[in-house]
Amino acid sequence: MKKLDKIAEILAKAVSGNRLDFAEGVALLKSDEIILLGLAASSITKRIHPEPVVTFVIDRNINYTNICNVRCRFCAFCRSAGETDAYVLSYDEIYDKIKETLACGGTQILMQGGLHPDLPFSYYLDMLHGIKERFDIDIHSFSPPEIVHFSQITGLSVRDVLVKLREAGLDSIPGGGAEILDNRVRTYISPDKISWEEWMNVMTTAHELGMKSTATMMFGSVETLEERVMHMVRVRDAQDRTGGFRAFIPWSFQPGNTRLGGETATGLDYLKTLAVSRLMLDNVPNIQASWVTQGAKMAQVSLNFGANDFGGTMLEENVVRAAGVSNRVPLDEIIKSIRDAGYTPAQRNTNYNILKCY
Repeated sequence: MKKLDKIAEILAKAVSGNRLDFAEGVALLKSDEIILLGLAASSITKRIHPEPVVTFVIDRNINYTNICNVRCRFCAFCRSAGETDAYVLSYDEIYDKIKETLACGGTQILMQGGLHPDLPFSYYLDMLHGIKERFDIDIHSFSPPEIVHFSQITGLSVRDVLVKLREAGLDSIPGGGAEILDNRVRTYISPDKISWEEWMNVMTTAHELGMKSTATMMFGSVETLEERVMHMVRVRDAQDRTGGFRAFIPWSFQPGNTRLGGETATGLDYLKTLAVSRLMLDNVPNIQASWVTQGAKMAQVSLNFGANDFGGTMLEENVVRAAGVSNRVPLDEIIKSIRDAGYTPAQRNTNYNILKCY
């Protein structure tokens, strides 16, 4: 069978609603048939989301500390406690950021930080209590590496940590720290970070407790295409068991100012990976574009390659910016980008419920 015929056969299988296997996903990611991939991914998106609506959330990323004892090779954000630009935000500083977010119509904060060796678990619990006492806002915060860190400093199980965080006000969990769900890659780029099994255990445990989450994939560092597809398969397998992932967010590694270095993924690679994500992840309802790493124009193009969500307005973003990439896309530009692509822009909340159409 000719290569093009084989790709067409795989895409027809996906469009007809049948699940692709690992080898088929790899074949698609190795293919140069970018237009066919986009058409097939768009077809599946339209089946899942028949209304021509693209959503976004008004939110803010709050990085409560940049002090981290892990120091991943791909990270330009982390600092040691003694460095001059190391910081820990006070509660009042966090509250001020939330007030600004609410004043802009925000409904969500995404709080993540370094794995601080000296902050007690009470810092995080009191933070959550304080926010919920003062504000009506969704707290989508603390990625799996942070959850495991809390478990290690307290001696509590991951389940017990999640229960305490939820009781204090945590609503859902972001997918940070996933990178590539393969321990060969993780050992090279983040040797002191949790394994992929630990990352997944946090997520599935949260799902079992009734909490929802997102899943991410940072691609384009040192992983093979096979490892990239296996990441998708592992997310899909977990979703079969729990149904707890609301969205999948692939974003490209940004090498600037990192010890890992290298080159960032091309726009073509980004679109292919996005499309294959939509084709492989038949049980994850939403695929999110990454304007933070790709910019508004590429994010707009991604709406024809499987993405149905534009992500957050991110009134503040520090981690990717530390790697030398500073894409800022104001709310008006997000709305215009969606509309110019032929879709109706809609503000959503963390639960993906639509709050307002534009």
